Amino acid sequence: MKIAVAQIKYKTADFNYNCENIITNIENSDCDLIIFPRADLEAIGGKDLIYNDACASLEIEFYNKIAEKNYDKTILIGDVLIKDGQAEEVEFFETDGKKVFVSDEFIDDVDCDLYILSKNRYFAMNENYKFSESINSKSDFIYINSIGMADENIFSGRSFAKNKNNEYVMQMPLCEEKIDIVDFTSPIQINEDLMEEEVYKVTTFALKEYCDNTGFKKVILGLSGGIDSALTAVLAVKALGKENVVGILMPSMFSSDGSITDSIQLAQNLGIRTLKHPITPLFDNFMEKIAHERRHDLAEENLQARLRGLILMFFSNRDNYLLLSTGNKSEAAMGYGTLYGDLAGGYNLICDLTKTNVYRLSNYINREEEIIPQAIIDKAPSAELRPNQKDQDSLPEYAVLDDIIEMYVEKMLPIEEIYQKYSKTLVDEVIRKIHRFQFKRKQCCLGVRLTERSFTNGVSYPIVQKFV
Repeated sequence: MKIAVAQIKYKTADFNYNCENIITNIENSDCDLIIFPRADLEAIGGKDLIYNDACASLEIEFYNKIAEKNYDKTILIGDVLIKDGQAEEVEFFETDGKKVFVSDEFIDDVDCDLYILSKNRYFAMNENYKFSESINSKSDFIYINSIGMADENIFSGRSFAKNKNNEYVMQMPLCEEKIDIVDFTSPIQINEDLMEEEVYKVTTFALKEYCDNTGFKKVILGLSGGIDSALTAVLAVKALGKENVVGILMPSMFSSDGSITDSIQLAQNLGIRTLKHPITPLFDNFMEKIAHERRHDLAEENLQARLRGLILMFFSNRDNYLLLSTGNKSEAAMGYGTLYGDLAGGYNLICDLTKTNVYRLSNYINREEEIIPQAIIDKAPSAELRPNQKDQDSLPEYAVLDDIIEMYVEKMLPIEEIYQKYSKTLVDEVIRKIHRFQFKRKQCCLGVRLTERSFTNGVSYPIVQKFV
């Protein structure tokens, strides 16, 4: 029996696109059985659309439209078997004398000749290899995953197959459509991907998909001379091309010369267009006409961020550019961002990367040539909202902070266990801020989920509470 595995792209509730994509692959494949990922609304990010009667009707029509073609091959779309002009949900079925079992979870000791695990798993760092290694196959085995975006969740493919000896016989790429004929008699070697390589592919894929699905052709972002905006600009150029990315420099009276020159060097390395709009005149005018006095306080620092947000949103609205927000997970955890200022935006590529991982990905990008100026990577992080300001004036060292965030938020370790590694005073202060600044995260824009427990989805602390 010739089995084709079709790792294809789906779009949420775009029944015409999904149907045409499936039909094209059926008609272009020479096989007896062709296996597609699950295509039902719930599996591809339909959320509450699954309760919409009109959508439910279109989903049924979608399967029937394929069945009406009456293809001479067996078609499996998730757990929907299409054969002899009929479509039906199945758990077991037989084809070419083989007993096939279909499930959305792995169950040991199922009596079958071929086990098909069909589940659209969203991407999470370092989880692909762990997942495939966790499968101990006692029969021929195929895992099929789609590619596509479901808001913050990215389905990234990496479908694979093993034979009954638990040897890999197929592995499909990350974030790419692919159709393969699986040969259970030919074992292959696979290796775990670098985390940085995976994140690079997933974030750029996500931005391209977001723009393709929402109609945006170009993106805009503020270039501060810092590592977060630099990394975001690189990812945007990779996803959309340099001609579709615009950077705005908005220096203030506190901006260092390096912030400007480093941003210009980055833009030249990437080949993107830049605009320069200093905010000092706007700030001074506000102080004179509205504030009437200088207090050199937090409100004035936030005003600078909000003036930058105002400029960015103006160009985003006027020219129909998607504004990319550039805050990272460490900042989000600590509330280190200004609502309606640097947190403004329509999409964020790095919101689920801690600062430590921002640096790891940036160094990965620079592994062969200097794309991000080394001066940006080497400089101490700073919002530059007051003289000689550094992030570490008000935050722990990022290596320590990020470790605590990962232990508490991502791994959900008991606080007592974290105390064993860091001082109780430090841990309590970090955890207090994580809970306190939930109200800011609630108002942040959509972004790419890269971990199992992301602030975009998976972590939802109450805003009003007395726990900490």
